[in-house]
Amino acid sequence: MELERQATVRYEYAVGAIPGLLQTKEYARDVLALSFPGEEQGLEEQVAARMGRQSLLRDEDAPHFRAVLDESVLRRPMRDEAAWTRQLKHLLTIAEQPKVTLQVLPFSAGLHHLMGTSLTILWLPDGRSAAYTETNVNGELFEEPAEVERLKLSYDLLRDFTLSPRKSVNVIQKVMEDNASCDSPDLT
Repeated sequence: MELERQATVRYEYAVGAIPGLLQTKEYARDVLALSFPGEEQGLEEQVAARMGRQSLLRDEDAPHFRAVLDESVLRRPMRDEAAWTRQLKHLLTIAEQPKVTLQVLPFSAGLHHLMGTSLTILWLPDGRSAAYTETNVNGELFEEPAEVERLKLSYDLLRDFTLSPRKSVNVIQKVMEDNASCDSPDLT
């Protein structure tokens, strides 16, 4: 988290869930509840910490932030349709910020090197970079230049298959419209 605060540029690829910096409080609570079942105190502390981290994007010296969302992130809704609509609207609002670029990696991109792995790349003021990969069971920080460069290349290759920022916003709007026009299956 210290490196995150120092970063001047941040690239992120998210698979499975919306990145923490882009989550609404409701979405964060639902996602984090999966890791803290029955631990309301611990859950609320984690939600508060996640919401606090989002000041990174609002600060005067906010980093340039590029987020690539795997289409699966948008196709896995919250059970509460109204909360999901608010989360999607939140993404659209964030996409309007001048230092934020939001893009969608469509399913049609096919297989790629980062499948099943979320990636964050941070550019630091001293010229160094760091990368962090995360799966559903663990995360790993990379600071060795050769490893970071390998992950940057993976991100660049992945980004070649993303939709433009404008088309990405259109996809999010379409998902929001589809959510509003159909009932979700009852999973209870």
